[in-house]
Amino acid sequence: MCDYGPMDTCDIIVIGGGAAGLMAAGQAARSGARVLALEKMDYPGRKLGITGKGRCNLTNTAAHAAFLKRFGSGARFLLPSLEAFDNRSLMDFFSGIGIGLVAERGGRVFPAGVRAPRVARALRAWCEGCGARIVCGCPATEIMHEGGRVTGVRCGQRAFSCRAVIAATGGASYPRTGSTGDGYRLAGALGHTIVPARPALIGLVTRERGLCACDGLSLRNCRARLLISGRERAEEFGELQIAGYGLNGPVILTLSGMAVDALLARKKVQVSIDLKPALSREKLHARLKRDIGSRGAEKLGSLLRGLLPRELVGVCCTQAGLKPGSPASALKQPETERLIDWLKNFTHTVTGHRPLDEAIITAGGVSTAEVDPNTMESKLVRGVYFAGEILDLQADTGGYNLQAAFSTGHAAGLAAAEALYGDSNSRFL
Repeated sequence: MCDYGPMDTCDIIVIGGGAAGLMAAGQAARSGARVLALEKMDYPGRKLGITGKGRCNLTNTAAHAAFLKRFGSGARFLLPSLEAFDNRSLMDFFSGIGIGLVAERGGRVFPAGVRAPRVARALRAWCEGCGARIVCGCPATEIMHEGGRVTGVRCGQRAFSCRAVIAATGGASYPRTGSTGDGYRLAGALGHTIVPARPALIGLVTRERGLCACDGLSLRNCRARLLISGRERAEEFGELQIAGYGLNGPVILTLSGMAVDALLARKKVQVSIDLKPALSREKLHARLKRDIGSRGAEKLGSLLRGLLPRELVGVCCTQAGLKPGSPASALKQPETERLIDWLKNFTHTVTGHRPLDEAIITAGGVSTAEVDPNTMESKLVRGVYFAGEILDLQADTGGYNLQAAFSTGHAAGLAAAEALYGDSNSRFL
């Protein structure tokens, strides 16, 4: 049972108590608005509390242009809110509420010495300290409107009157945290176009078998190329993991959005992995020649341990047609070529992806063509704003998506509060 108290009427209602919702509610409240945040779960910030495998990758230190590039076609929409509240602003914000930060490999920014749940609690405390009221266990069922203007929010049989609503309900991934796609239905009922939800930043299922022994194996400093219908479409360098079902890890997550879209279009999708990107074919030839010269009496499988993790030796020999038990000195030229081909082109055919509820984020959502990028306000219904993953806005892994949630939440909160005291009609002329 929700403890609503006397606050049936307020200025702004925020639907959703995640990263975007808490930022929006806090910014609106500190601007003088009476703010009520409605969270469907028993406490806010559940998804924030598990991000980054519990470490909470809040943002990235990438320069402005490089940061925007990670959003692809969504960069133009994000530009105004990111300029107003960028990665440096966010880092200053968290430092100001007692969360120290540290930048790690790839510019990823994490809390220093604390886990993600502590970050979620600090954000909630800040939001409430700004004057916002958070009510948990209260799923919104309708955004009410009349004459093209929002009038309130319904939660089951209870209705709340307000002058503005900020929808920050998240996407459709990790449903146990409350992200079950509710916002898509709420926005759709207002007439908004909803780009179909699909997984982004997700593990890829591959056709290749015999990799169970490699389940959980991490491979660092690899170069992965995404091939669609035989043509290279993207390339990433870094770490990936081999799983029993296929491929995962940072490099794969970055490539996965484009891979999923290609699969939906029924195109052939492959991932080619260069396990030795620092070595050219010529250098690999020279390396093998030296190793065989000094260790030729050893079995080939033993010699390959100098090039590969133990778990991959058998896979390599099977796929390259080599005999791991034969003397390394018996390796013939055609076999050497096949070995080098395999090391430079360890190829996987993608047949699917992991379930939507495992996606770090979802692609799709409210069409950004129907939202003002400066204020996050709906172009269809006055007084309705959107923030965070409910929008059709997504980026690569590395802290970019959380930054987008905070930036759009910041923009929506300030704009909604400002509109209470000014003339917001100009945005609809």
